Parts: sequence; structure tokens; C-alpha cells
Amino acid sequence: MPDALFTAEELALIRRAYAHQVVATAATTNPRIEAAFAAVPREKFLGPPPWQIANLGGGYRPLLSSDVVLAYQDALFALQPDKGVNNGSPSLHARLLAELDVQIGDHIAHIGAGTGYYSAILAELVGATGHVHAVEMDPDLAGHAQAALADRANVSVITADGNQWPQQEVDAIYVNFAVGRPAAPWIERLRPGGRLVLPLGVPRQGRPANGGRHASHGAALRIDRGATGYAARWIGNAYFVCANGGLTTDEQEVEKLTTAFKRGGIEFIKSLLWKTEPRIGRCWYIGDQWALCYDEA
Repeated sequence: MPDALFTAEELALIRRAYAHQVVATAATTNPRIEAAFAAVPREKFLGPPPWQIANLGGGYRPLLSSDVVLAYQDALFALQPDKGVNNGSPSLHARLLAELDVQIGDHIAHIGAGTGYYSAILAELVGATGHVHAVEMDPDLAGHAQAALADRANVSVITADGNQWPQQEVDAIYVNFAVGRPAAPWIERLRPGGRLVLPLGVPRQGRPANGGRHASHGAALRIDRGATGYAARWIGNAYFVCANGGLTTDEQEVEKLTTAFKRGGIEFIKSLLWKTEPRIGRCWYIGDQWALCYDEA
């Protein structure tokens, strides 16, 4: 376990200060999100020290101390540096979670849960009457999440490819890797009024897929299921590690989506069409049986 130079009471105060800084950086004033970040011990989800954090210019550097307090900074901590998998930026996640608009009692699918840190944040937000299905494809990460979340009765950890989940209707879906298209269950198993937050992106070229390519172009989107269709909204830029498994983006999709990103205009989208014929000239991007369009849903 990491060293601790602070008492439990001092560490709780440090965690509160960290949470306050995270939501301020995220430009959200949601008190429930701040309380969730203050309640969850991040060090449980980072693996054993020595920890590594991401450099702004790429790569990682080791932290020379294993003091628990170092976990409470708005930094990317490596989980699997050889694959580019991190415990993501707390302030980015705070912003995306504010967009997800989690309510007490919600049932949520967390796709790409990693070691479960943000699953624990979601568990705080849904409360005892809600439930989080934390889905992670990598067995090592899922095993860590299972152990770290074992004391949370409102979380289930599932080792599976995220393109197959959720397997029942849910109130919200939170995706934590970049995809070139949404998986069918993410769209079709949202309840009416449900919200999906996902990073759309295409992998950076020039690195092997097993090295964990991050998105070269990326955007976080919110999708809302209405009575007659799906509203879509651009949240902001987001560069996550790109999907493997059943959601790996093929080269034709990469080329088409890259062209759309370079053309610009994603910030003006208003709807997602699903298995519906799109209107040519009214869409930012047209994929296989789905499209992001400028018209209202």
C-alpha cells in the first residue's frame, strides 16, 4: 500500500480540497459531484506505487514518493502505460459527469470502467437505490475493479466487451474510451429520457494498436433519448485511448471520420439518427445505419 504521511482526518480534508479544485477546473457547480469526488479514495484504484503520471508532451514519469496525498491532483495516473491506459483526468470526468446528469436511483452502465475509480464516483451519485454496471474488457483491470469496489453493494463489475452492454434498459450510459461509432446497446437500451455520454474519436496514426493509440481527433458528445428520436450535443474536445475488441474502428471508418473532423462543424450537431435514412447535406457525419445531423431530433 502507499505510504501515508497524513492522518485520516487530514487526508479527508485534502480530499475535500481536491474535489473543490476539480469541479472548479471543470467549470461545474454541481455539489453532488464535488461530494462524490471528496468521498472516494482515489489511491485504492491506482495500483501499487511507484505511480507514474502522464507528461504533457507524451510519455510518463515516475513519482518519487508513494505518499497517498499525491493521488489528489488533477493528473493522469498510468494504469497500463504500455497500452496507454490511464486513470483519467478528474476535471474532465467531472465535466462529463455533470453532462450525464446522474440522479439518485439511476441505473447506469459504465463502459470502459478500468480499475473502477469513476464507477465509484457514479456509485456515490446514484445512491443506495441506484446501481452501476461497471463493464471492463481487460481482465487485469476488471480484477482490480472487483477488489476495489467489493464494499459497494450498488456496483456490479462485469468482465466483457463494452459493445455488448448494457443488456437491459438503463437510465444513463457513460463510455470511457474513444469510438468511431456507438454500439447498438448504447442507443437501443437507453430508457426514454436516458442520457449517453461518449467520446467520439479516431486513432492517431503511426503507433501499433497494441500500444494503446489515443485519438488524434476527438469530441465528447451527449445523446438524449426523446419520445421520437435522439438529441445530440457536442460537449467539447476529448482525447481518450481508442477502443479495442468489437468496437475497433476499421480503416474506412477512420478515413471518413477524420475527414469530418477536419471539415469542422461538430459543435453544431443537434441529433443522432439511428437506423433512419439521413437527409443528405443536413448531417455532419453519416456512418453505417447512423448519422450525426444538424436538424433537431
